[in-house]
Amino acid sequence: MPPSPISERKLLQMPASDYMNERQLAFFRLDLRAETQAEIESGRRAIATAELAAADELDRATAEEENRQRLRFTERKYLLLRKIHRALEKIEDGSYGYCEISGDPIGLQRLLLRPTAELSFEEKARQEELERNYTKRRG
Repeated sequence: MPPSPISERKLLQMPASDYMNERQLAFFRLDLRAETQAEIESGRRAIATAELAAADELDRATAEEENRQRLRFTERKYLLLRKIHRALEKIEDGSYGYCEISGDPIGLQRLLLRPTAELSFEEKARQEELERNYTKRRG
């Protein structure tokens, strides 16, 4: 029998020793995939049905820009969908909620903000600092 649903508040009140137990994993297993796939399909339909044969150049340019924005939105959703699939695989193999680099817990608050997070806050900050330093040296 699957564990009963848990609220975000109760999730955060659980002791550290309960980190990534069945109830917490069930909370993160929520089907974000279906919502994201629906958004992708909606974007694809909007792009396919967009009318670019407008009366004047300004209307046509506006329609083309709207189409570019829809395409960019849809591409971002595809990337998110890949991350969601990876997160669901990690839930199944037991590695969800742990940093890919250090192996430390990512933390419930970070996972609530970004359920597809793969790095702990510390590792992500270290990675961003390295990127900033690299950009400064190149610039």
